[in-house]
Amino acid sequence: MLNNIGLPGLLLIAIVVLVLFGRGKISSLMGEVGKGITSFKKGIKEGSEELENQTDAESELGSARDGAPEHDKDKV
Repeated sequence: MLNNIGLPGLLLIAIVVLVLFGRGKISSLMGEVGKGITSFKKGIKEGSEELENQTDAESELGSARDGAPEHDKDKV
């Protein structure tokens, strides 16, 4: 059903939305969408950094449990 929508159909939908909601409402809505996307990207970045820090801490903790430095482990 949606495969038949071309450029004229999209333009008609855009005009109807613009008439119904007005330019100010649409621009404020797009601003909120932009802020949401920025916040999402920031959250993803912070989450990946947190995971990296967690894995680094776990690897340091694992080497501390052995009691032997990393370079001495191969000599055993």
